[in-house]
Amino acid sequence: MLTRVVVAPSGFKESLSAEAAADAIAAGVRRVLPDAELDLVPLVDGGEGTAVTLAAATGGRIVTVPATGPVGETIAAHFALLGDGDTAVVEMAAVAGLSLVPGDLRDPGATTTYGVGELLRAALDSGVRRILVGCGDSGTSDGGAGALQALGARLLDDNGRELPPGGRALARLHRIDPRGLDPRLAEVELLVACNPYNVLCGERGVARVFGPQKGATPEQVEELSAALENWAFVLTRDVAVPDTDLRHGPGTGASGGLGAGLAALGARLLPRFDVLLDHLDLDARLARADLVVTAEGALDHQTPRGKVPAEVARRAKLYGRPVLALAGTLGEGAHEVPGVDACHGILPAPMELAEALLRASELLTDATERALRMIVLGARLPAHAEVSGTQRPSSVR
Repeated sequence: MLTRVVVAPSGFKESLSAEAAADAIAAGVRRVLPDAELDLVPLVDGGEGTAVTLAAATGGRIVTVPATGPVGETIAAHFALLGDGDTAVVEMAAVAGLSLVPGDLRDPGATTTYGVGELLRAALDSGVRRILVGCGDSGTSDGGAGALQALGARLLDDNGRELPPGGRALARLHRIDPRGLDPRLAEVELLVACNPYNVLCGERGVARVFGPQKGATPEQVEELSAALENWAFVLTRDVAVPDTDLRHGPGTGASGGLGAGLAALGARLLPRFDVLLDHLDLDARLARADLVVTAEGALDHQTPRGKVPAEVARRAKLYGRPVLALAGTLGEGAHEVPGVDACHGILPAPMELAEALLRASELLTDATERALRMIVLGARLPAHAEVSGTQRPSSVR
């Protein structure tokens, strides 16, 4: 009997927040199991929605402040003050996310993290002792240079002139003057919740892996990669704490290299789920579940590299709990995510992306119902029933 279902999805990019995804899944579960106890645990990975979700989970609040957006305009951004009174959450996507970059301006060599630095200053103004920076869904590739400028560092070319915004300009960086950096940075614990697989430089560097997703042409990718190499060299020489590997250190490529910029200031780059999920008591909630349902926009070979469904499945398996994963699309490797017992795409038929995004909540609810009905049917089959044919494990589709 399925009497307790934990619903632990991430958001669907440009479509559903984690909270909205959890509500849609819950609606589908109730159609099949109206008496089941549902435990909704919307999950964040440091990207869009992180500040709002953690504020709600801890009894904290959202603080709205004007800040510089990724293309230079002033926007209404925000950070969270958690319920403990000592911790602020700065979500970089709230001020420098890809969704804030208009389609015709998607050039990662020009966008800036200046607003991230402004949010950090606002968090410092609040008097907290700890600042958690959530990395994800960025529209920038400036290595965190803009954030450092907003915090008081001067980035100078060989003529002593201040560099303009954007990662492309870092090719001309000659030296960094850190004397104007906000001294309060030394008084707080700065934690960066990031994907440790993302590094700043090299063949798997952030410009090559994520540049095209942010609008870079192949030529711009190589230009930006070289600029970030120069950034890593000068930043290490002029600012970074000793023995900090800004080129290949885990997480240095997070959010277009923001991880590297903050690491140079002494921030600790930590696997995002080790930082974020501590506030949600996820393990204890999974341990009590009869079934765990997770979800994300795309389930594929990238999912085990730091995505929410893989982390949920890994933790659920510590307690022997079955896991169903729902996804907007099932790509290569979707059926091989460790710990996921069955996966199910939410589209009942081919449709345009715009329609799928618009109907995402409805599609997710309907898909949950279909998957749960199959699970209930399977539970009713006689225990001695045998299935002939292929021996390859299959997924719910």
